[in-house]
Amino acid sequence: MVFTILFYTFVVATAIQVVYYLFFCSFAFEKKKEKNGDVNIPISVIVYIKNNADILTEYIQHLVKQKYHDFEIVLINNASTDNTLDILEELQKKYANLKVVDVKNTEAFWGNKKYALTLGVKAATHEHLLFTEIGSKTLTENWISEMASNFSQEKSIVIGYQKLKRNKNSLSNLFIRFHHLLNNIQAFTFTKFGNPYKATNHNLAYTKSEFFRVNGYINHVNLFIGEADLFIKDAATKTNTTYTTNVNSFVGARKKITFKEWISLQKKETILNSLYKTKHQFLLRLFKISKVVFYILAIYIAVINWVIALPVVIGYFILQYVALGKAASKLQEKNVILLLPFLDICFVLVQISIFISNQISKPKHWK
Repeated sequence: MVFTILFYTFVVATAIQVVYYLFFCSFAFEKKKEKNGDVNIPISVIVYIKNNADILTEYIQHLVKQKYHDFEIVLINNASTDNTLDILEELQKKYANLKVVDVKNTEAFWGNKKYALTLGVKAATHEHLLFTEIGSKTLTENWISEMASNFSQEKSIVIGYQKLKRNKNSLSNLFIRFHHLLNNIQAFTFTKFGNPYKATNHNLAYTKSEFFRVNGYINHVNLFIGEADLFIKDAATKTNTTYTTNVNSFVGARKKITFKEWISLQKKETILNSLYKTKHQFLLRLFKISKVVFYILAIYIAVINWVIALPVVIGYFILQYVALGKAASKLQEKNVILLLPFLDICFVLVQISIFISNQISKPKHWK
């Protein structure tokens, strides 16, 4: 009786996972999207900066080389304590399309990133805004052009992709990039079907009109995380949001992320997940829970009767390789899935560890 109940539970968990990966296939095998071929809109590129004097000159010299007919760069200096402002003022003299917004700390918004970004948006000259941060760098000279080409009369929010830096000799780096890939496949697939919920401020574009329509970050201004995700929650609709997987639109992280740093980010993600719309919370949790149940019961059933479990597990991994392999190729991340079964099992173990850790010491809102 117990075996029968667990077996049917295993079947249900497997079916849920299959549906999700078939869902991901629709993104992975999507044909090249038609875009606005005539891009004439001026763009304000908004860059968030805080204590980055050491890399600032190199970063700006690289960014101004973008091949686009009309763009300004709005540099937000959020109360830096080094000589960032001095360097910005010198660069502004050198490049005519630079605009510096120097944000001073106030009692109400001390060190608040969203407050600084709001001032940057207000200072921007143009209606169409493209956000990035100095922690990332453009990978081609056509980044602005590619992101801008996705704007249309209907689409006013464009979600881009950020590649994480690769460390060839690090297994933890491989896992982090696998987790990042899986998260982005989910985010892009949901957006494709009219349910956007996630973005990164390292590569995100939207209009001023959308920003002011929802009063910017007003609903979560005192929460020191989620400037992109929670804006998407407030502003994105079924029809006004799109994404791009064109390689020219990618940005890349400047530094490798350590496993300790990544764990800290996952704790923040736990908070963000709890602030998503209810349907997104449910669907994301269902994916993780069904995956955990699948592996636990696959082991249990294999011990009792491996003939039943083995074909199901093999079929599951084949479907994973097809869906994730094609998506990884589209996002220029082919090497990430070389150890797919191992990485997927690690994903389950890490999710269980984070859950247990949060039960022992519940994360608090970053304020």
